[in-house]
Amino acid sequence: MTDTPIRVLLVDDDPLLRSGLRLMLEASPDLLVVADVGSGEEAVPAIHAHRPDVVLLDYRMGELDGISTTREIRRLDPSPKVVLLTTWDLDDLPLKAVQAGANGFLLKTAGPDEITRAVRDAAAGHAPFSPQSAQHVVTHVRNGDAGGRREQAARLVAALSEREREICVRLADGATTAMAAAQLHLAESTIKTHLRSAETKLGVGSRAQLAVIIERAGLLG
Repeated sequence: MTDTPIRVLLVDDDPLLRSGLRLMLEASPDLLVVADVGSGEEAVPAIHAHRPDVVLLDYRMGELDGISTTREIRRLDPSPKVVLLTTWDLDDLPLKAVQAGANGFLLKTAGPDEITRAVRDAAAGHAPFSPQSAQHVVTHVRNGDAGGRREQAARLVAALSEREREICVRLADGATTAMAAAQLHLAESTIKTHLRSAETKLGVGSRAQLAVIIERAGLLG
């Protein structure tokens, strides 16, 4: 729980679903839905107007779907965290979400506890994924990824300092910033400074993308 509620923007073309999500999220005192809109085209203006911490974003909408909207959101500086929601876990859709810059990916069939936890996790900088979606991403990285991408990941990781690499591996393996700080006997602010430097060198904008590169480079057990 935090003193300042996590600000959430809902983007979905189904008004009943938006209403249901609002009621679900605002049942938790640490979550505040600051706005809801019905299309991807409205997402960026709503972000400018309401400054959410997390955007819960539908995949299937009108002309601008969830993947394209995620790309638009990630161009903002600063940009909120994005958790993509969809009715179906469609093949490589979780991987496309990560590549577009999403911080998490959930099915709409997820329970209230899972959705509220995902919002908190995303706001904290973690990467909430449904179990099925996480498995698709890991399977692609481990098995469906030819040597060229592995070599590219290895080259990117080679540009990291030893400390940056150590921190990235711990975070990609599931540690929180606080856990990594405790394990390495560093201040959380130091962890965040190294992480920002590493993300710049790797060309990523989220921990989910960072984890894919670390996994692809063969640094996770």
